[in-house]
Amino acid sequence: MKDTNKKIHFKKVERFSTPWADFKERKHGDYVKSGDDNRFPNYLIDLYNKSSIHAACVNAISEAIIGGGLTANEDFYLDKANKYETWNELYEKVALDFYLHGGFAIEVIWSMDRSRIAEYYHIDFSNIRPAEKDHRGKIHGYYICDNWKAYTKIDDDDVTYLPTLDEHNKEEQPSQIYVSKNYRPGQQYFPLPVYNGALKVVELDTAIDNFHVNNINNGLAPSLAITTFMNGSDDDVQAVEAMLKANYGGTDNAGSLVYMDVDSPENAPKIEPIPQNGADGYYQSINDLSMQKILTAHRITSPMMLGIKESGQLGGRDEVIDAFLLFQNTVIAPYQQDLLKCLESLISYNYPDVVLGVETKKLFDDGTEEEEVITSVETTDQEDADMQEDNTDNPIL
Repeated sequence: MKDTNKKIHFKKVERFSTPWADFKERKHGDYVKSGDDNRFPNYLIDLYNKSSIHAACVNAISEAIIGGGLTANEDFYLDKANKYETWNELYEKVALDFYLHGGFAIEVIWSMDRSRIAEYYHIDFSNIRPAEKDHRGKIHGYYICDNWKAYTKIDDDDVTYLPTLDEHNKEEQPSQIYVSKNYRPGQQYFPLPVYNGALKVVELDTAIDNFHVNNINNGLAPSLAITTFMNGSDDDVQAVEAMLKANYGGTDNAGSLVYMDVDSPENAPKIEPIPQNGADGYYQSINDLSMQKILTAHRITSPMMLGIKESGQLGGRDEVIDAFLLFQNTVIAPYQQDLLKCLESLISYNYPDVVLGVETKKLFDDGTEEEEVITSVETTDQEDADMQEDNTDNPIL
């Protein structure tokens, strides 16, 4: 007789979902947290250290921003930023922070007589948290700590406060902080990097690497299913498992022969390969997709600029030249000019006539190149001269 009391149960199995990185600004007492755990800048550093493609993009852009180094209308202006570093050494740290985080911070120390700025020191941008704005929207200072947590208190011994740079307060506050950050709609205190929209894709790139490393290190996990029929105790099962791991697990045992000795054919383990269902092609497609999205987020139009040659791609010298010209003019030069304006404003406290530039190489369509200096204004000195020559016959009255 059919059992009419049987019921069939259906249940939705919840899928694992990775949330978006939390970069929301949250007030916590007198300062503002970056994300609920207060560690979004550290998350950016973590991805930079883990993703090879992302790190290559960040390094390529920051190194292009640095170029051949800073220049000045008087060389001695750049000799000394502090007791240990020149301005060019400081500029390298500033350029990396500016691109990785979208902002940078410099500690400014006034001289004993307060007549000039004696020293400039780089501050890791991930270590600063802003004080809450006043009623006019001004941030009067920043708290500095090298180990922020979700509920760090400002009166902790490892938290330091520096007021923002203000010449009018230099008598009472000789140590101050200068912070520059890019504008991002919706963000009042913290900047966001230009690649922020691709953070999940960068996570995907690290997850793909981690998946393949674990597959290789675990040896037989993805390829074989072994079933035994000994009905042994927990100790027996653990002993067999330990034997298999010791003899056939890991990369050193890849391709080794499996040998087992049992008392009868009935007790022989069942060994079956696990079909891959085209997983190799799937992961290759995911890898290609993530790389393209990461490059797009960094506005790198050709992977060949990073030394990445895609299979089946016929691009060559002309493609690299076109990509470099677009990259230099639309990405690098604006960053250089923004940084130069900031550094000029800092150095001008000591040298009001300072004019900074960045040495770079100008590449032409025919593949030739020449040295040029990018300045904080829209045009280079040579372009200004060319414009003046062009206008000699048609002067502006």
